[in-house]
Amino acid sequence: MIRKIKLLFPHEQEIIKDATRLLGGLQNPSRRLFGTRALTLGGLSMLSGCSLSDSESVETMLKTMSRFNDGVQGWLFDPTRLAPTYDDSMITRPFPFNAFYAESEVPDIEDDYTLALSGMVADKKAWTLEALYALPQTAQITRHICVEGWSAIGKWGGVPFRDFLKRVGADTTAKYVGFKCADDYFTSIDMATALHPQTLLTFTYDGQRLPAKYGYPMKLRMPTKLGYKNPKHITEIFVTNTYPGGYWEDQGYNWFGGS
Repeated sequence: MIRKIKLLFPHEQEIIKDATRLLGGLQNPSRRLFGTRALTLGGLSMLSGCSLSDSESVETMLKTMSRFNDGVQGWLFDPTRLAPTYDDSMITRPFPFNAFYAESEVPDIEDDYTLALSGMVADKKAWTLEALYALPQTAQITRHICVEGWSAIGKWGGVPFRDFLKRVGADTTAKYVGFKCADDYFTSIDMATALHPQTLLTFTYDGQRLPAKYGYPMKLRMPTKLGYKNPKHITEIFVTNTYPGGYWEDQGYNWFGGS
């Protein structure tokens, strides 16, 4: 089974190569605790023969588990299966602010902003907000699931991302779509998720222009992914076959990040 997954996911070696650097000695106490619990669960520590007091052994097992988890999640992901949607009455108000910085540090982005495109894209011209807002849009009410254990329901409006990728001539046979953001955040997703019908390049929240605290001028909203995979304040989108990593992924979080 593992061999089949490796054949299906050739990016695994790139993920693990970066994971060696990313996990960085398990200096974070919460990561050590997670490692202990994960390896103890189901007797994995006994089966692997590694000592929980040996950071190198734990790190190796965590890297293996992360690689396996990414592969399995990608293998099981159904690009046609929809996440649940909800009624307006179920929207969480106020919707929580969440970032790796305080709300007072949300970036102030000027209205003359443009979106850059790069990589395996035929039409690399920059997009103004006016041009983006003129695209056909839709809205959905879905649940945001945070890796920290909480969730909230919100209403997001924007362009189906697969339509945008098609419009700009993105090579949809590529492995990854990456994002750079005005708050120095960055992440990347698999192409199957990028093409999922519920993946939206969003410009509005609850019927209003996207507030700065929720990601103005745009946020990628993916109800099939955990919250940290949904980038805000996007300034550049690129398509590539080279594993791009991500802000949290480069610190040991799983890359696939499915919810």
